[in-house]
This record gives sequence, C-alpha cells and structure tokens, in this order.
Amino acid sequence: MTIAIIDYGMGNVRSLSNALEFVGSDVVLSKDPGELAEADRLLLPGVGAFGDAMAAINASGLRPVLDRLAMEERKPVLGVCLGMQLFARRSYEHGEHEGLGWLDAEVVPLKVAPPAKVPHVGWNAVSFSGSNAWLFDGLPDGESDYYFVHSFHMVCADPEDRIATCDHGGPVTAAVGRDNLIAAQFHPEKSQDNGLQLLTNWVEHRF
Repeated sequence: MTIAIIDYGMGNVRSLSNALEFVGSDVVLSKDPGELAEADRLLLPGVGAFGDAMAAINASGLRPVLDRLAMEERKPVLGVCLGMQLFARRSYEHGEHEGLGWLDAEVVPLKVAPPAKVPHVGWNAVSFSGSNAWLFDGLPDGESDYYFVHSFHMVCADPEDRIATCDHGGPVTAAVGRDNLIAAQFHPEKSQDNGLQLLTNWVEHRF
C-alpha cells in the first residue's frame, strides 16, 4: 500500500508520514501528478489558514489533478485537520474563500458555550455513526479520545456526511465521509493508539 501525502507546502507531513509508516504503509511526499496518480491512496494535510491553503494548491497547479483523482477516478483520499476543511465548498475564515468543493459543506467559526474556549485545543472523545463509521472500527464509541487544534469546523448540507462529532461547548464536527472521501478534524498522528488504529482502518478498508 503506497500513500502519497500531497505536498502543497502546508501541513505537518513528517508526523503523518511516520504514523502511516508505523501502520505498515509505504509513504511518499509528492506534488508530482504522476506519483499522485500511481499511489494507492492520497492524504491531504493542512495546518494554517484556509485561504492560504487554497491559494497554495491553486498556485501549485495541482487543483485539476486532485479534482480528477478524487472526483473522477475515485481514488481514496484522507483529509486531516485543515485538509478536511478544504473538502468543503467554502470557508468563512478571514473572509469567504472557495474550497475544493468535494463535499457539500461550509466551514464556519466555532461557537461554543462557556466554559469551552476557542480555539479548541486538546483531547476530546468522539461519537460516531453512519455508513462510514468503519473508520472507528475497534474503538469505543464516545470513549476514545483524539487531539484537536482548530477554531473553525465543517457544517455538512447532508447530515449523512458527518460521521463523528465531539462535544466542545456544543456539537463539533469531528469526521466526515462520503464514498472515497474520508476526513478528520482532529490529528490522528498526534492521537496515540486511537489515532494509529484509525489510520490502520483507513489503510486496510476496501473502497
């Protein structure tokens, strides 16, 4: 299994690469269209601001390549943190920005009830359901913790696309999925055994 981490200049790629190699994958960091096409699966990372990330993707020339691989060829793609948010149609972080549009969703500011704070930083248990809950196979529903760092979250037009939530002063989208597209708002690579199990589930799943 070869996983290509999409190299567009934004993302914590070293820790993701290490985690994927730990669960038995061959990993390449690439912005070469040929290497991305040859990989069995793609991972879209992301750290920073939504608008900057989309500008970097567009400037790299990768946008049409990624659209073709994800939406036409249906290659499995995992989005992590900001990488998940980029799946959406748009974000309202520092203005309004167009996303990849792979999911019918918007990224909006977190609105939390005290004493919860924004940004949401730290460990939270997640609850999961739906047809893509296989991502959490072997993990206890509502009891397994994951590490979050974010101030915005995704709101899906179709509730079926939301496969996991956490409670941080109200419900927060923790993971989404539709067909070959799977994404997590939290950092599986920083979530110890629970995160490694989730990555294993994604690597081993038959799409």
